[in-house]
Amino acid sequence: MNAYLLPTLLALAILATGASCNREDHAEAAPPPASHADEHGSHAAGGHADHAGHAGHADHAGHAGHAESHEPADLDRPVAELVGLTCEHQKPTYECDECRYEVGFVRAPASLSEGGLIQTTRAERREVAVPIVLTGEVRFDERKIGHVGSQVEGIIKQVHVALGDQVQQGQPLLEIESVLVGEGQATYLEAQGLLGLARRSFERVSGLRRDGIASEKEYLQAKQELEAAEIRAAGALGKLNRLGTAAGAGGRVVLRAPIAGTVLTMHAVSGEVARTEESLMTVGDSTAIWVWADLYERDLAAVRRGQADQRLAAAISVKAYPGEEFPGTVDLVSPAMDESSRTVKVRVQVDNDDGRLLAGMFATVKLFLPGSAETLAVPSSAVLEDEGRSFVFVHHRGEYYVRRPVVVGRQWAGWVEIAQGLEPSQVVVAEGAFLMKSDVLRSKMGAGCAD
Repeated sequence: MNAYLLPTLLALAILATGASCNREDHAEAAPPPASHADEHGSHAAGGHADHAGHAGHADHAGHAGHAESHEPADLDRPVAELVGLTCEHQKPTYECDECRYEVGFVRAPASLSEGGLIQTTRAERREVAVPIVLTGEVRFDERKIGHVGSQVEGIIKQVHVALGDQVQQGQPLLEIESVLVGEGQATYLEAQGLLGLARRSFERVSGLRRDGIASEKEYLQAKQELEAAEIRAAGALGKLNRLGTAAGAGGRVVLRAPIAGTVLTMHAVSGEVARTEESLMTVGDSTAIWVWADLYERDLAAVRRGQADQRLAAAISVKAYPGEEFPGTVDLVSPAMDESSRTVKVRVQVDNDDGRLLAGMFATVKLFLPGSAETLAVPSSAVLEDEGRSFVFVHHRGEYYVRRPVVVGRQWAGWVEIAQGLEPSQVVVAEGAFLMKSDVLRSKMGAGCAD
């Protein structure tokens, strides 16, 4: 009997002293004898109920305390409140190099602005542009490229460059072996031989003429033969130059780069036949390209009116980069209409420094016509997102900027409508805002003084 009562008494003692919350384990480890089962069960049930209630209350209190200690994000708090916070380093949090990102502040020294990494602008009221959507095609800027072709048919014997190579003006690109060139070189060599003979004959007759031995007729005849030989030699050399070769090239034409740039296209393969109507290579600069779009007659008047005031802004999108637009500017509206398609060609110039737009791509083109409605707007580069919320970096004072939530509306030609969150003339970061975002969001990577 005592052996059965010992675990029960021990459990009651632990409960009374509050030394442990594991009375359930002790009770289950040594169940009471059958004769005391009802009494002990009743007591244990009450004890467990009390303990469960206590534990539930503790959990609820703990979660409630945790919820109460969770502070709202910096985007949900006014700037005045953020500025008034003090960090564990006994400094204003926004001025602490280790803690300021926790309240959405960034310090941008003047050197960043001087170096062009950070550029600011003011929120201003602008006319909302109305887009016209067209279809188009990406092409090279013809002013910045050169096509390389042969003026004679022949066999491509050697290719000196590869697609994508950088070349200098006048650099050899490929060599073509041609029968016509061989014949031309033979003609030139023959003309040079006859010229040498005529020159020596003229010098001999001139000497005899000075000595009174040769007649005037012989002198004039020798002079005429020399001039004829010079004309034949010059004509043979001119033909070789037009063919793009030299006198001693062994029947080969050397094609050279017309301008400095990159080998953009190449259709030359050793052993193939080069034909005069084919372009073998294209060399030039693809950092700026053209997009030719088809404008319907119904929109022509509106585009011409808009283009008369200033060059219309445009946005280019291609399937290769979904959701991304490339800014451009309309620099030509064709003076003639295509009779078959009944459209007018519009040329849009687009910067392509990264080379992502390739000639031959089909494109969707938005032309932005000036509208009559005005709204508060900032450059598109100024608006960023974090977990689905839009924000901008607003200048606070001195070298400090703070991110502030905004509600965005319409977008056009590199501008975004700010429906809520900014006032006119507020200074925001336009270029370099993404760098600031990376600094502020360090907290999501586990950085911070609280670690």
